[in-house]
Amino acid sequence: MAALNYHHLRLFRAVAQDGSLTRAAARLHLSQSALSTQLRKLEEQLGHRLFDRQGKRLILTEAGRIALDYADTVFQAGEELVSTLAGRPCSNRQILRVGAITHLSRNFQLQFLHPLIGRTDIELVLRSGTMRELLPQLEAHTLDIVLANTAVRREAGTALHSHLLDQQPVSLVGPPAGDGSPFMFPDDLQDHPVILPSHESDIRAAFDRTLELAGIRPLIVAEVDDMAMLRLLARASGTLALVPPIVVRDELATGLLVERCRIPELSENFYAIVQSRRFPNPLVQRLIELHVSGLRPQQL
Repeated sequence: MAALNYHHLRLFRAVAQDGSLTRAAARLHLSQSALSTQLRKLEEQLGHRLFDRQGKRLILTEAGRIALDYADTVFQAGEELVSTLAGRPCSNRQILRVGAITHLSRNFQLQFLHPLIGRTDIELVLRSGTMRELLPQLEAHTLDIVLANTAVRREAGTALHSHLLDQQPVSLVGPPAGDGSPFMFPDDLQDHPVILPSHESDIRAAFDRTLELAGIRPLIVAEVDDMAMLRLLARASGTLALVPPIVVRDELATGLLVERCRIPELSENFYAIVQSRRFPNPLVQRLIELHVSGLRPQQL
């Protein structure tokens, strides 16, 4: 294979950053035809198409995303060379781009990413949003993995896969009962106000079905689509909240909150959603394996 033409790589990086051949050509003071020719030569040398055209925009293919990561590394290395010789040393780092559903437990996210936290050779890029927002980013290779509590639907032609990471019980938690009396589910919900996840949550739908079958209509004082806010409300409100215990792990450990009742046959699933790729990020599969097997963080 001929030596890589770094001039072509620099031009490719500029187009990838702009997302437009027109804007990149203007910035580089080149004609569009000349820039297009240089990109085509790079694609021929690498043996892969680097862009897909969507309307007027150029979208990176999977190979293009890999090429951009390497291009960033190559040209950052040049900047680090200058910095190092000037007495300002830098270091190369791997990048892992993680998306998480907005209402996913922050404690669970922290637990999953724990093996990487604090490592100076790895840069974590964290994004939050809805499934509708995050899955297109996964398919466009701008995310390496999406953490969610709902599996993605398998459809013909899809390259997305859901890996079950964990199943957590779901409980009603609240301040310790003054008289120490046990909580009788579901009957006691007739007299207890409750904080619930929003209707977008799978556990909310299952909880509502259980109460409907029992003929119970609870007094709902808040509906929350963010587990971090639900955790804060559970601490501040003095009432019951429906959560997986992992969400309020610290509060349970200190006794600020107690598990009043574990909801029978109700659990929350946690998934890692990934896309089949020819060039997967090696950190993704290793994290999944570590979490499922329960190995120590040091073994990554």
